[in-house]
Amino acid sequence: MELKRVVVTGLGALTPIGNTLDEYWTALQEGKSGAATITQFDAALFKTQFACEVKNFNVNDHIDRKEARKLDQFSQYALVTAKEAVEDSQIMDSSPNLDRIGVIWGSGIGGLKTFQDEAKNFFAGDGTPRFNPFFIPKMIADIAAGHISIKYGFRGPNYVTVSACASSTNAIIDSFNLIRLGKADAIVTGGSEAGVNEMGMGGFNALRALSTRNDSPETASRPFDQDRDGFVLGEGGGCLILEEYDHAIKRGATIYAEVIGGGMSGDAHHMTAPHPEGLGAINTMKAALEDAQISPEQIDYINVHGTSTPLGDIAETKAIKGVFGEHSYSLNISSTKSMTGHLLGAAGAIEAIACVMAVKEDIVPPTINHFTDDPDLDPKLNFTFNKSQKRTIDVALSNTFGFGGHNTSVIVKKFKG
Repeated sequence: MELKRVVVTGLGALTPIGNTLDEYWTALQEGKSGAATITQFDAALFKTQFACEVKNFNVNDHIDRKEARKLDQFSQYALVTAKEAVEDSQIMDSSPNLDRIGVIWGSGIGGLKTFQDEAKNFFAGDGTPRFNPFFIPKMIADIAAGHISIKYGFRGPNYVTVSACASSTNAIIDSFNLIRLGKADAIVTGGSEAGVNEMGMGGFNALRALSTRNDSPETASRPFDQDRDGFVLGEGGGCLILEEYDHAIKRGATIYAEVIGGGMSGDAHHMTAPHPEGLGAINTMKAALEDAQISPEQIDYINVHGTSTPLGDIAETKAIKGVFGEHSYSLNISSTKSMTGHLLGAAGAIEAIACVMAVKEDIVPPTINHFTDDPDLDPKLNFTFNKSQKRTIDVALSNTFGFGGHNTSVIVKKFKG
């Protein structure tokens, strides 16, 4: 069976450094930090008092007030990014077969704020079980995909992927595979997350996973820096319209890039820590290269998982050297989490978008907040520190890894017809 080609025809982004695709991509190039003191609740008693929040966002500018009240923040973010991507693709203007357009979304946590609020209300009461009838529909992780489907009438494959921080990359890979197998003409895919709340911050603080650099939030996410001390929690969403090549060409769609491969693996090692030699990361990158039928030397840029944790950054660089060998020194590597923070289940979506734009514009976004070289990292690797770099990027790879040892890699290629 001949596999079909899959292209990207629409993008949408709602991030801590920009509320649209254009704002996001401009901020990435400029090396803008999205970290600041938390505004959504009083974090004075928390070990970490800052995060990468979405800014200047009023949901009622995008969604009817009555409807918005029925949605957790993560679903609101999903609908807003999907709207931008669907409109960008103009797919609804071509009388599509809605039975062959799907929605596959990723979220690692789902409606955490909804769960928190309902629990607080219950335990503050007299014990009588009074719950909002929208409690369950707002909270469940699959509901964002459902809402996108309902809004546009998309009746193709519809579900959510949950694999912690790898969730939205899993969604992208599943979408890619279904389209190239001929199961759909197009799929709305990506992910959203809204974990900047008391339970989210408290839970990750208990794991000692977050940076506690409260005196300098904007410099706290510092992947590959000697003084990195954990990741910065982020929120938001990203959406990509993946479409079968002939379908896109027939309707005259604008094509950003082509998706050519995806890889998945498991560490089988630890609940939260990566394999120290990066074995799972090696396997997923090799699987993605094999799936794309390209050699390691054809990769120009890697958007790394790069969360700014002491163990993770070292393991990932070992994995890169294990897969790419001498070509590692010809690659550009960068962690855009240095700017956006870690969007958990939505990370893969906004980082895949960064790769799509990188191959389209031939610009590598930087790894900001680098101050001190880490002696445990190879100084000959090009981490694109502090300043974006112009170079030809024909093929880019995005890594996303999650608690539980879930590893995913997706490869995008410059579209040349």
